[in-house]
Formats: sequence, C-alpha cells, structure tokens
Amino acid sequence: MKRTRTALAAVLSGLLLVTAWAALAPPAAAASLQEVTGFGDNPGGLRMHLYVPDTRPAEPAILVAMHGCGGSGTGFYSGSEFAALADQYGFIVVYPTATKQTAMGNCFDVWSAASKTRGGGSDPASVVSMVEYVERQYGGDPDRVFVTGSSSGGMETNALLALYPDVFAAGSVFMGVPFTCFANEADFPPQTSRCVNGAMDRTPQSWGDSVRAAYPGYSGPRPRVQLWHGSQDTLVPYQLLQEEVEQWTNVFGLSQNPTTTDRPQSNWERKRFADASGTVRVEAVTAFGAGHSLPQGGMARLAVEFFGLHQSDPGGGTTPPETTPPPTGGCTATVRTVGNWGSGWQGDVDVTAGARALTGWTLTWTWPGGQSLASSWNAQVTASGSTVTARDVGWNGAIAAGQTRTAAWGFVGSGPAATPTVTCTPA
Repeated sequence: MKRTRTALAAVLSGLLLVTAWAALAPPAAAASLQEVTGFGDNPGGLRMHLYVPDTRPAEPAILVAMHGCGGSGTGFYSGSEFAALADQYGFIVVYPTATKQTAMGNCFDVWSAASKTRGGGSDPASVVSMVEYVERQYGGDPDRVFVTGSSSGGMETNALLALYPDVFAAGSVFMGVPFTCFANEADFPPQTSRCVNGAMDRTPQSWGDSVRAAYPGYSGPRPRVQLWHGSQDTLVPYQLLQEEVEQWTNVFGLSQNPTTTDRPQSNWERKRFADASGTVRVEAVTAFGAGHSLPQGGMARLAVEFFGLHQSDPGGGTTPPETTPPPTGGCTATVRTVGNWGSGWQGDVDVTAGARALTGWTLTWTWPGGQSLASSWNAQVTASGSTVTARDVGWNGAIAAGQTRTAAWGFVGSGPAATPTVTCTPA
C-alpha cells in the first residue's frame, strides 16, 4: 500500500535534527530551476535541482528525471522535454545530479551492494530523500510519484522501481539495463563489463528473483514499467531491452508474449504486456534506427502519458501566452572529455547561443589526428574523412539567447581523446 501522509509524518518525527534542519530550507522558486541543499539524508552525495511550475494542483504529482553518465541535472532539465510538460500538466520535476566518478564520467551508482539493497544507502536512498522533501515542502502526492532516466539514469530508474515499489507508482527507462545487471564497480566500464558486452542472458525467473530479493517480504503493488531502447544502440546493446522485459514481466507474473503491438510513430514499435484486468503493467518501445540517443522528441510525452500525468489538473491557473521567439543569431560550441577508458572515450558538446535565440544548430569540426566516432546520441551526424558534421534533432535545437545547453549532444570516440575546435552555425 502506498504511504499515507500520516505514516510519513510518523517516520519524519524520528529523523531528529537532520530532517528538522532540512525542513527549514526554503522551497525553490516557481517556474525556474533551483538547487536545493539540505534536502535530507544523502548517502550518495547527490545534488538536487527542482522545477516547480507556476500552476499546479494542491497535491501535485512528482517526477524524478535522471541524466546519463557525464551529464547533470541542469543539463537534463535543458536537454529534455519534461519541464515543458510539467508546465502543461502541473507536476513537479526533481533533477538529481550524480557524483560517482567512473571511466564514463559521473554516473548513478547501480553496481555497489548498497545500491542493490533497500535502505542500504548510496544514490537510491538519496533520491528517495529528494522525493520526501518535495512531499513535505510542496504537498506532493505520495501516491503519484514517478521516475525516469536516460542511460545511467535509466539504470537507476530500474533500481529505484525494484528497491522502493512503495514509493514509485511507475517508471520510464531509456536505454537502461536490468536491475543487478552489473556485478560490481569493476563490471561497470564498457570494455570489461559482462553486463553490456552483448552477451548477458539470464532467465526471466533469475531476473525476477533479483527484484523480489531487493525488498524481501514485500507483497504490495508493483510500479508499472515502460522501457525504451534504440535498435542501433552499441554502447548499451539493444539486446538488453529483452532482458529488461523478461525481468519485469516475470515480476508481474505475465507472459513473455505481448498482449498488443502497435506503432505510436512510424519508427517506434511498442509491445504491451497487460494483466488479466487489461491493465498494461509493462511496455517496451523500440526506436528503429536510433543509437544511444534517447529520449528524442515526443518520447517524454509518451512517458508522461504512460504515467497518466497528461490527465492531471494543472490547478485552474492561466497558461502564459505563446510568444514568437527572436530570430536566430550566432552560436559557439565546445567539446568536453567526460570519460576516458583507454580504448575509447566519451565527449559531450555544449552549445551556447549568442545575442539571439537559436531554433537549431549545425556543428562542424576536423579531428586533429587519429580520432573517429564509435557512436553518437542527440544529433544527426555525418563524417567525411576527418571532418564531422552534427545537426540538432529538434528538441535540443532551441536555446535562449546567451544561454548554454550543456551536453547538447554526446558521442563515444575512438583513438586518443581530443578537444577539437568547433564551428557552430545557426539553423
């Protein structure tokens, strides 16, 4: 059974000075992204940013949205559509930032024993503290708490759904891996990992047992799960989508055969797994032709619809009128190395608008020597010899005047790590 406010108050009364101090922290300002410190128990050392829409109901729903390796909460805020959807439907968005450093950059912990144990500490416990903060400070509805994430954030989403089924009502996982896929920290980097080397294959029963063991004795309702993966993903192999499906359908006691299959868009195939009552408990969406580049335009909305948040009452307030964006102007871009594991490296590209807002961008550079792209996400990329050209994919093209979209797109490179000079051209 989901937590009630009475039960929550009883728990909070035992948290002594730490929680009492956190409760004094001022709420973040509405309609802007604000950092929250002192939100409560934080064994994972995460940072917390919060987006509270101007118009929301008295008991708003809560969505936790988590970035991939090398990213940040602020970057996922600016690089995804969840805040705009929050404005439309009146839910609050929590954007955690991971601080665990790996060969892939800062990533959410899904490998340690603590991250696989309910109440064990590390990042999952920190995220739950963030949720409890929003419930206290903004009257967040404990029965409508949801979680989503991309890559490392998607992996953490699976962990949270397994460890805290009494906290989260549903989750949407972009480019994730099954819960307990990584054996330990040494298994996490891609060149040594059994999890992401393309050969991970456990039985549905084994995967399901991992979830059940995360919260022994739990007999309450399980959160519904939506799973996304690109068919051409080589960083987190597409094959792992099937392993995730096997894990969650086994947890729900469902058949491995989908109840229905459809195409929300021409290049998306959605398989739905419903229970005897017709309620969809698991759905898996393949983005054909996509690499490690999710979420793309429209995917966040489908996730919000899966949660049921599109039916929310935003509180009866007014929606600010649409304004015509200013004409596009100049832009600049820089490449940052956020992970280097010897045989390869990960780069993020930050794009900054000039005096006028951007509606799109094209980036070009020439490798200094010996580099090439192994995979890429959040951009349409072509390569000719040592020259690389990347264009935005729509949702990440709009950047306000003078603002920077951190990790506007990213890639995995081969050869020695490099920071080439980038030419940015507005669309």
